[in-house]
Amino acid sequence: MSRMVSKRYKTKELLSRFAPYLFRQKKLLVFDLFCASLTTLCDIVLPRIMSSLTNTAMYDPVSLTTGLVLRMALIYGLLRLVDMAAYYFMASQGHIMGVYIETDMRTDAFRHLERLSDSFYANTKVGQLMGIITSDLFDITEFAHHCPEEFFIAFIKIAVAFVILCQSNWLLTLIIFACIPIMLYASIKLNFTFRNATKAQRVQIGELNSQVEESLLGVRVVKAFTAEEYEMSRFTDRNEKFKEVKKKRYYAMAAYMMSTRFFDGLMYLTTILAGGMFMVKGLINAGDMVAYMLYVTTMIATIRRIVEFAEQFQSGLTGIERFLEIMDTPVDIHDEPDAKDIVVRGGHIVFDDVTFEYPDDHNRVLHHINLDIKPGENLALVGESGGGKTTLSSLIPRFYDVTEGRILIDDQDIRKVTLHSLRSAIGVVQQDVYLFSGTILENIAYGKQDATREEIIQAARLAGADEFINELKDGYDTYVGERGVKLSGGQKQRISIARVFLKNPPILVLDEATSALDNQSELLIEESLEKLSKGRTTLTIAHRLTTVRDADRIIVLNKNGIEEEGSHEELLAKKGTYYRLWNGLAAEDLLLAGD
Repeated sequence: MSRMVSKRYKTKELLSRFAPYLFRQKKLLVFDLFCASLTTLCDIVLPRIMSSLTNTAMYDPVSLTTGLVLRMALIYGLLRLVDMAAYYFMASQGHIMGVYIETDMRTDAFRHLERLSDSFYANTKVGQLMGIITSDLFDITEFAHHCPEEFFIAFIKIAVAFVILCQSNWLLTLIIFACIPIMLYASIKLNFTFRNATKAQRVQIGELNSQVEESLLGVRVVKAFTAEEYEMSRFTDRNEKFKEVKKKRYYAMAAYMMSTRFFDGLMYLTTILAGGMFMVKGLINAGDMVAYMLYVTTMIATIRRIVEFAEQFQSGLTGIERFLEIMDTPVDIHDEPDAKDIVVRGGHIVFDDVTFEYPDDHNRVLHHINLDIKPGENLALVGESGGGKTTLSSLIPRFYDVTEGRILIDDQDIRKVTLHSLRSAIGVVQQDVYLFSGTILENIAYGKQDATREEIIQAARLAGADEFINELKDGYDTYVGERGVKLSGGQKQRISIARVFLKNPPILVLDEATSALDNQSELLIEESLEKLSKGRTTLTIAHRLTTVRDADRIIVLNKNGIEEEGSHEELLAKKGTYYRLWNGLAAEDLLLAGD
């Protein structure tokens, strides 16, 4: 079963999986960290300047001259200029590095999503996926930029401060720095709760996005059934859940940040108490005490900055985790290591003892199907709904893989050929027509990306679509709207059929290809479909039996397998299931024709 992976990733694993994306930008990373180190100079040097001036004023006031003050001021001013330039490049190039990383990760995620099977999308909400590849990965931009910077700067400031303060009084330095491990331990514990709350928020906003997407895409159905209040109640329910989850996250964040304020006070208290006692005993002088307080202030500001960054840090880790949930979802249907391109000579298709059950619910649909479709044969599949007609046709291009048995095309097992070559050899017109947002020309060109305008127009003529397209104001450049909302069902179906004409494959699968057409439109393209199927293996699925009466062979499929097969006349003569279906549907078709 193909579902999005849901597991608990350790922070170490998240960072190690993220590292390759970061190291792709190693030049920018090194430059960014170099600039980050330059921005620490002022914070490191200022306490030494103040300590020197204080000690000079107290113990050697004669040496405290205007020249000395000006030299100190000049040194600090030059460092400030360096700081400004370094910060500009750090802020700009650092963020650009994050954008590159985000772009690479989004590209990989989208590429992986396109490889996942139909069963994955049957079990996954698109709103969740949209949240991951947009907002979740956007947070990685900030994470990729700030995470290395903040920790690198913190390391430099704490390490340099430790070395400098040890030179003044190592015992006092150890007493003050003893607070840091306790602070880190408490932060890690609270951090774990904060991260869980952050992930729960992301999951819930994905649920909210899914519900909004469903309601807006199905807005016509909502209005037609006056279900606005029902949809509003569904939205309110998920919106309230999102509110509660977000409140829990802020409680966790507040506890995390409150702990840092506690340790801020603890470090200041330790400095005042221990430093004061050392001054009383003459173990440090006033200038060193000023330096201690300034360095402690610098360290606390650094730690507080990391804590304030914690929200971005957790959002970034959550984004990486959600990204990995996509990337670690196994690809059920893929090329074998030794797969070769398929060579279709005649389009001879063989179902060899094929059994299939859906991987998510293990609902067995096809049972030991043996079927031999001759090269160039027009085979029709009919039967009651749920009999497995569409499922059987979906196995040929490997939208699903067979559970047992095998499918051969010209004696080649379709699991041993490349997916690209297999699907390139098959043209599919599905019952549920999907048009992309864009023009009619662009939608037909989906059948052949490098087609000329003349080839596209010719395909539309063959599909019986050219006439209605030319009647539109912008013709082939008409914008169809999202999912083709500006076109009728019949018009969308004809554009879908035009794609297959343009693709011109050796094997055709027509799954209710004319189901959305009125009788006039159906007659218009039947002749074209007949021409297209000449010399090509064609599998036609239909409920309206009038569309398949001229098929070379008709298969009646039910839940137990193939029930009947033969030509239209042969099946009518048997007076079995096909005979009953024909008589029932023929009456229906006569009524439709009368309309």
